[in-house]
Amino acid sequence: MKQEYNIIAYSENHIGLLNRITIVFTRRKVNIESLTVSESAIKGVSKFTIVVETTKEQVEKIVQQIEKQVEVLKAFYHTNEELIYQEISLIKVSTDDLTASNQIETLIRKYNARILEITKDYTVIEKTGHKDETQAFFEELNQFKVLQFIRSGRIAITRSPIERLSEFLRERDAMLSKLE
Repeated sequence: MKQEYNIIAYSENHIGLLNRITIVFTRRKVNIESLTVSESAIKGVSKFTIVVETTKEQVEKIVQQIEKQVEVLKAFYHTNEELIYQEISLIKVSTDDLTASNQIETLIRKYNARILEITKDYTVIEKTGHKDETQAFFEELNQFKVLQFIRSGRIAITRSPIERLSEFLRERDAMLSKLE
């Protein structure tokens, strides 16, 4: 049965790695719903957060293939329940009409969004939340001439009190020290 999975991969920062990782999905005909890459809490290590809708068997195979990339330290997969995650959206709306401005302000309060910039021609609003929340906010604002809309990829951290990569690296270092 297909469901949404979050693949978290940790790697050294090397040119071309993102391309090789996305090829893993292409070969398996799995669409990437969201992809975000940033620095992790560990110096010199990048964190990929990749959202896919697939089966458990397929996500397990994908994680194994990602880990075969030389620069990848470790990859994990998680369900949404195992993570705390958010996305951010930016929406630019026209502020020509004073009546519309009052209604937009009401929606901003309703959705707990915030205004980033106001000019005589437009207002830029930020909404952080899950995809369905940012999409609902966009759809309600769309009645007021949305000029631009963008949503980021998902950012996520595990509900676990420790970083799984840190645990993996400690175990690997202990095993390597025994071999010396």
